[in-house]
Amino acid sequence: MTSPQHIVINDVGPRDGLQNQPKVLSIEERSSLINALIDAQLPAIEVGAIVSPKAVPAMAGSTELLSTLPANASHYSMLIPNQKGYELGRDAGAPVMSLVIATSNTMNEKNIRRTTDDIMQQSMNILAQAKAENQCVQAYLATAWACPFEGQMSLDSLLSLGAQLLEAGANKLIIADTIGAASPDQVAVFMNKLVTEWGSEKLACHFHDTRAMGLANVYAAIEQGVREFDASIAGLGGCPFAPGASGNVATEDVTLLVEQMGFRTGIDLEKLISAADLAITLTGTAQGGRSKRWLEKNLASVATN
Repeated sequence: MTSPQHIVINDVGPRDGLQNQPKVLSIEERSSLINALIDAQLPAIEVGAIVSPKAVPAMAGSTELLSTLPANASHYSMLIPNQKGYELGRDAGAPVMSLVIATSNTMNEKNIRRTTDDIMQQSMNILAQAKAENQCVQAYLATAWACPFEGQMSLDSLLSLGAQLLEAGANKLIIADTIGAASPDQVAVFMNKLVTEWGSEKLACHFHDTRAMGLANVYAAIEQGVREFDASIAGLGGCPFAPGASGNVATEDVTLLVEQMGFRTGIDLEKLISAADLAITLTGTAQGGRSKRWLEKNLASVATN
């Protein structure tokens, strides 16, 4: 999906963006947002999570939602928390399933009440089964730069966990700044090492904009060769299990940044703004990306440049 001149943006708004909103959207409302993203030609979309509806009510009915979406319109992914989630995702026909492992032991215990060793063993078992069953499973390494409980994380821990997951069969590693605490120089150091170790085709990045450095961190990762990024329509986001985590970097901001840098995304900016408007209307809380107002006034000139 990538080339040196092409950047893939995976919109995580329908999952990561909605999971922590005060208003729980219906399956129909979530489907309408996903279809607006499809209409904007997003190449990849995280459409839901197979988790307990008691723990995360916003993600109830995610497998049902998947069945309503047009086939092959985008590269759909779903978060899975455990073996049961994998089996349900597989049976529902999820094209891509995502495991999440925090580099911080405390974060794993707070998030899923399991140690890092426990969650890694579970992940290894799922990856082995996925490989045998020809299923696509990728792994998020959360709190990669900093944890709300343990502070700064080490590059050595990230390298160790990542190597184990790739060797076990993870299709890709998504390096996630879960609480938006990384700075561009830290991103450059980590991603330079990871790209050198594993190649950019095995890596993607996921940034939050908590400290207003989300776009700068995207830029820093691009400079190190990363060509795949998560972003969230209208800046929706925030992890219910990570104190201090605010919205993800906005899809409209990332798209404008990389296209002004000369990369191609294939995304229709005008329709992307329409999708952002829908996210704002549906949630009542989304603010839209920082570039949204400028884009609304200048879409014609952007399209001709």
